[in-house]
Amino acid sequence: MQEKKNFTQLDLPDCDIQYYPNFFPSEVADTFFQKLRIETPWQQDDIKVFGKVYAQPRLTALYANNDRPYAYSNIIMTPHPFSKILLEIKSEIEKHVSQQFTTCLLNLYRDGKDSNGWHADNEKELGKDPVIASVSLGAERMFHLKHNTKSFAKHKMILEHGSLLLMQGETQHTWKHQIPKTAKPVGERINLTFRIIK
Repeated sequence: MQEKKNFTQLDLPDCDIQYYPNFFPSEVADTFFQKLRIETPWQQDDIKVFGKVYAQPRLTALYANNDRPYAYSNIIMTPHPFSKILLEIKSEIEKHVSQQFTTCLLNLYRDGKDSNGWHADNEKELGKDPVIASVSLGAERMFHLKHNTKSFAKHKMILEHGSLLLMQGETQHTWKHQIPKTAKPVGERINLTFRIIK
């Protein structure tokens, strides 16, 4: 019988978000971080914001069990085949989530200057109500959520090493999220977002 993982259901309107603080034990998460940091073919793409081109403030990589590209912010990424370690992480998540993920977008935040601005994972290739399973490895970072229309509905939380944040249902249509910059000294963080490209 599969061991149940402890999680918190976020008490927020118009969404379905679950947070598993210790989804992967610390020593396992350490190994995942070290291997992914070294073995991943990280890239830094340019993004266009209000007509100006900037280097994306983080490094990325895309993996999948198919050859379907993923496009966001005028960036089109072509996936690498899933690695052994990503398949191991994916399999563990799928034991607790009734989904079979096809794709994983990795982000490497090198320090507090690296960030991810307000956005929703609502690209059309993700389907109507996308399920996003987000694993955090390495340094803890603050995670912000805000409702699209209800100004009072906001939330801040820390994403811990080895944690899983599961966003599903209408979440991506009603909420935006971000990893803000921070002036505090902070180490490297790797974020894996598993999703289904249809």
